[in-house]
Amino acid sequence: MFPVIEALKEAGGSGLRNEIIEAVAERQRLSDEQLEHRYETTGVPVIASRIGWALSWLKKLDAVENSRRGVWALTASGRSIASEAEVMKRMKVVRSEVAAQAALSRREAQQGGSGEEDADPENGLDAEWKGLLLQRLLEMPPDAFERLTQRLLREAGFRDVEVLGKSGDGGIDGVGVYRLSLVSFPIYFQCKRYKGSVSAGTVRDFRGAMAGRGEKGLLVTTGTFTRSAREESSRDGAPPVELIDSDDLCGLLRDYELGVRTRIRQVEDVSVDPDFFTQFESD
Repeated sequence: MFPVIEALKEAGGSGLRNEIIEAVAERQRLSDEQLEHRYETTGVPVIASRIGWALSWLKKLDAVENSRRGVWALTASGRSIASEAEVMKRMKVVRSEVAAQAALSRREAQQGGSGEEDADPENGLDAEWKGLLLQRLLEMPPDAFERLTQRLLREAGFRDVEVLGKSGDGGIDGVGVYRLSLVSFPIYFQCKRYKGSVSAGTVRDFRGAMAGRGEKGLLVTTGTFTRSAREESSRDGAPPVELIDSDDLCGLLRDYELGVRTRIRQVEDVSVDPDFFTQFESD
């Protein structure tokens, strides 16, 4: 958990989950092989899962908070943590509280109460539904996954989305037009439906296939991207290739309710935290 806190501090106090994973991997000098290692049952990357677990507990410690946009940010309490020992001291207290709450929930369930806990987007249930979703996606034929990607892009605001699916297409699976304000431009996409990791060579080959057609690409996979692939995707002087890995894909399918339904178990209570805005003010 402490490496996650350190990574967030270096990133200015906030970051997306993938950015946090990359920052922790760099700080801990994790190899691509370690980052790509997966659980046999779910196919979920072990390191990503453990960092998700760390974020979940840091949230319980009131050290981080997360927005609906998927941005994780340190709280004032989290920014004050300066050592692993301090994390473990807080963890001991919160674990006792969680255990007591779990015991109370079990008693309520036995007595006829609901016994339901609030939904937490980063707890074990999160890994469970993502694992089931990825397993289903991997069972789809390649052309079906391409059509799912087509639907997803349409939901995301693309128009004229076409699945090419032709021999000799040079690795390009489809194209769509995205409009940004008054400007429209084509974006070519490629789908990689497998458990493994996409390498830098795949990104280069895809960029080569786009040559002469367009300068923006989208690479979608049910797996992950190696560190070198991410570096290659944004290499200076080369057309950018946006990357959507398994975690991003699951989140998008959930957001657009494509095969994923979210049940809200509690009434939303909206409040304003004035202290939140002080972190952006000058000293």
